[in-house]
Amino acid sequence: MALETRVLQADEWDVWYDHLELAFGGLTESPEERELYKSLTELERSLGVWDGEDCVGSAGAFSFRLSVPGGPLVPAAGVTMVGVAPTHRRRGVLTSLMRRQLDDIRAGGEPLAVLTASEPEIYGRFGYGTAAYALALEIDTTRVRLSVPPGTDGIRLRLVDPGKALADCERVYAELVARRPGAPARQPGWERQALLDPESGRAGASPLMCVVAEAPDGQVVGYARYRVKADWQLTGAAGTVEVADLDASDPAAYAALWRYLCEMDLTWTVRAGRRPADDPVLHLVNDVRRCRPNPRDALHLRLVDLGAALEARRYAAPLDVVLEVEDAFCPWNEGRWRLRVGPEGAASCVRSADPVDLELSVRELGSAYLGGITLTSLAGAGRVREVRPGALARASRAFAGDVAPWLPHGF
Repeated sequence: MALETRVLQADEWDVWYDHLELAFGGLTESPEERELYKSLTELERSLGVWDGEDCVGSAGAFSFRLSVPGGPLVPAAGVTMVGVAPTHRRRGVLTSLMRRQLDDIRAGGEPLAVLTASEPEIYGRFGYGTAAYALALEIDTTRVRLSVPPGTDGIRLRLVDPGKALADCERVYAELVARRPGAPARQPGWERQALLDPESGRAGASPLMCVVAEAPDGQVVGYARYRVKADWQLTGAAGTVEVADLDASDPAAYAALWRYLCEMDLTWTVRAGRRPADDPVLHLVNDVRRCRPNPRDALHLRLVDLGAALEARRYAAPLDVVLEVEDAFCPWNEGRWRLRVGPEGAASCVRSADPVDLELSVRELGSAYLGGITLTSLAGAGRVREVRPGALARASRAFAGDVAPWLPHGF
């Protein structure tokens, strides 16, 4: 029987999602998680591959607006729920889904596609490059001390119900989005993700807790959501604070929240699994080695409409460079492009027949796009080739950002 690929219908969602859980090794999510993602699923952007009545492949997309260098929010497809049944692997199912999806994204006018990858090597062949890293921290609070900036003692901390504090936390998050390339603006419904707290997902830790930081005028300027996992050893209490998320709009509030977490009674470890690669907490601690910073890939990005994507962001320096771009999977991007950046950082990117300055693939442009991975470092790995001397350094400076890109939450 021939396989059929079609847009998902509402009455097919449960079978489609059951397939996805099977494709991820029999993962079973809680009813709360399942209900949330069912409500967030955009059916018209969700594809299923069917073998008779069996769903054997899936891919979806969320309609995001992504922060890019310079502050603009750019339409981006948040690629998600990609899976192939173990019985149907190595039969071209994933490739056909990626082909259909990227064609649809292009037709819908989104210049970017982003995803998180269970296995990073899968998506490179479809033109996705690693564009942002996340830092995992495991802070030994028996040995680590914080040196906090002036004003920290003037911050008031309050324990609040996570649901009741949601509006204030979302306002702080919205401020973060403008500052951090890679952060998606929250679409309606996504605020509920931060409050997911199924008992099955706590691994013995407490229910989700929330502490907010208030400025002297009473305005909430930061928050931390966390759980505490109790542990007792012969030497006494050895609990762990597990940080779900922490954001603040000024350094004093940021330091106050980290100090609160690191000085919690009956604990000696703080774990945080999704922090920016340049998290300021690394400069608050007295011994970064005892924080065990461990980076991993977080966000993978693809330029779907190369010209529109490169024009959408801002750049750190003027630039005039001709790029020879390889893109076999999306051939409309392939070829020679001239990128011109003016003194204010705005750019134009058009087809060109001028002599080439740099040669690279769309994957490298995806990696460099958010400003956290330099073209120079990619050239050091042989993935960007300089044709005109000096062009690489100029382009690398222009693409670089002030802060590391960061994806604050999964999707």
